[in-house]
Amino acid sequence: MNKEYILSLDQGTTSSRAIIFNRKGEICAIAQKEFEQIFPNHGWVEHDPIEIWSTQLSVASEAIAKLGIQADEIAGIGIANQRETTILWNKKTGLPIHNAIVWQDHRTSHMCDTLKQAGFATIIKNKTGLELDAYFSATKIKWILENVRGARKALRNGELAFGTVDSWLIWNLTEGKKHVTDVTNASRTLLFNIKTLEWDKELLDIFEIPASILPDVISNSEIAGYTSGNILSSKIPISGVAGDQQAAMFGQLCINKGMVKNTYGTGCFLMVNIGDKLVLSENKLITTIAWQFDNKITYALEGSVFVAGAVVQWLRDKLGVIKRSSDIELAAAKVKSNAGVYFIPAFTGLGAPYWNQNAKGIITGLTRDTSVEHIARAALESIAYQSYDVIKAMEMDIGHKINNLRADGGASANGLLMQFQSGILQIPVERPAILETTALGVAYMAGLNIGYWSGIDELKVNWQASKIFKPEMRKAHATNLINGWKKAISKAL
Repeated sequence: MNKEYILSLDQGTTSSRAIIFNRKGEICAIAQKEFEQIFPNHGWVEHDPIEIWSTQLSVASEAIAKLGIQADEIAGIGIANQRETTILWNKKTGLPIHNAIVWQDHRTSHMCDTLKQAGFATIIKNKTGLELDAYFSATKIKWILENVRGARKALRNGELAFGTVDSWLIWNLTEGKKHVTDVTNASRTLLFNIKTLEWDKELLDIFEIPASILPDVISNSEIAGYTSGNILSSKIPISGVAGDQQAAMFGQLCINKGMVKNTYGTGCFLMVNIGDKLVLSENKLITTIAWQFDNKITYALEGSVFVAGAVVQWLRDKLGVIKRSSDIELAAAKVKSNAGVYFIPAFTGLGAPYWNQNAKGIITGLTRDTSVEHIARAALESIAYQSYDVIKAMEMDIGHKINNLRADGGASANGLLMQFQSGILQIPVERPAILETTALGVAYMAGLNIGYWSGIDELKVNWQASKIFKPEMRKAHATNLINGWKKAISKAL
C-alpha cells in the first residue's frame, strides 16, 4: 500500500480538527467539530477531556473517509495542540480525574500572586523563560491536586498522570503505552528548565508537584509512539508533536533568525525566531522553545494575546449582534472608522506585554452616535492593536525593527483586519495560500521524521503568499489611533 498522506490532528481551544496533506503540502481532506466550553465559575474555563478525545478521533476517521482512503495509507500522524491546558488522569482506569483546566482559566491567579510575593518570579523566569502567571500549567496542576477528591490517593498509589493535551491524545492513541510530551509543550508548564532541557527539581518543589506524574520529554525529531491496532485499525507512527503555536511557526517556515509570525485564533500568538541562543525578554515577552531537531534547539520570543478571535465569538454568542463569526467583517466595513470607540477585550485579564491577571474588559468612547457597527469595528481593531503592542515589545528585545509579518489562523482570512494590521504596523502582512499552518507545520515535522519529505529545502517550495497587505494608512493617522488605544488600555489596567 502506498503511504501517500500525512494526517494532522489539530486539537484547538474551541474545536478538534483533522487535516490530511499530500507531498505538496496541499489539503486533501479536512474535518472539524466544536466542543463545549465549560465556565463553572467567574474566570474559570474547562473542557471535558473525554470530549476532546472523542471529537479528535471522530474527525480523524471522518477526514480519512472523506478522502476515500484506508488508514494504512497514512504515512504518519502529527499532533498540534492547545498548550498549557492541563489534564490529570488515572493511569489504571484511563479516565480523567477532573475536567481539563484551559490555558485561559485564571482560578489560580492568587497562587501566582502568593509565589510572586515570596520572591519566586525571577527564579522561575530564569529557568523557564516564562512569566509567573495562571496561564501556564503548574498552578493548574497544583489546584487539581489540592481540590479534587481522590487525587492524593491516586498519587499515593502511583496511578496519577499529568499531561497537556498532546500527552492525553498520545496516551489514548497508543492505548496507554506512551506517556510522553515534546519539548515545546514541556516548555509551557513552568516546570521545565529550557537550559538543561529537563524537568527541574527546584521548580517542582516550588509548586509542590511530584515528578512521578510527569510525562517523558522527547524532541521534535522523534517518533512519540504508534497508534494501537484498535485505533484507526492501523499501527501508524505518531511522528510529529508540537504545541500549536510552534507548529504554526514551522508551518510558516519561519526557520531563520528574525522571522516573525502571528496566528490569529482564539487568542493571538506572535513568535519571533531568535536562533539557538537563549535570550530572556526585558519587555514582558516570554522565551520558549520553538523546536528541537536532533540535538539542536531553536528558541523564540513569544507574546500571547489572550482574547483575539474570541471577542468575535463573544459578539456572536453573548450579545447576538452577528449571527456568524464571518459576519464581523461586513459589520465593521459599514462604518469608515471606529468613531473614537475602543474595545479592550480583557475577558481573562491581559497577556503580553501587560501580564495583568486582574484587568477587565471595557468599551470606551461611547456616544449617542455609536452603533453596533462601531462596536464591531472596535472589537476587530482590538486584535490588531494588541498585536501591535507585542510587536513593539519584540522590537525592543531584538534591537531592530520588524519589517515583515507572516499571518495565519482563522481570523487572518478577514481582509479588513489584515489591512488594518498592516496600516497600524506600517509594514507588509503576508497571508499564506494555506491558512492551516498549525496543522501543516506539525505535518511537516511528522513527514520529515519518517523520510516522507527529504528536508527543509523541499518544504520551502511549498510556501506561497496568497496575498500581501501593504500599508495604505498614513503614518500620522496610525499614530493617532495608537494613542487612542493606549489611553483606553490604561483604563483597563
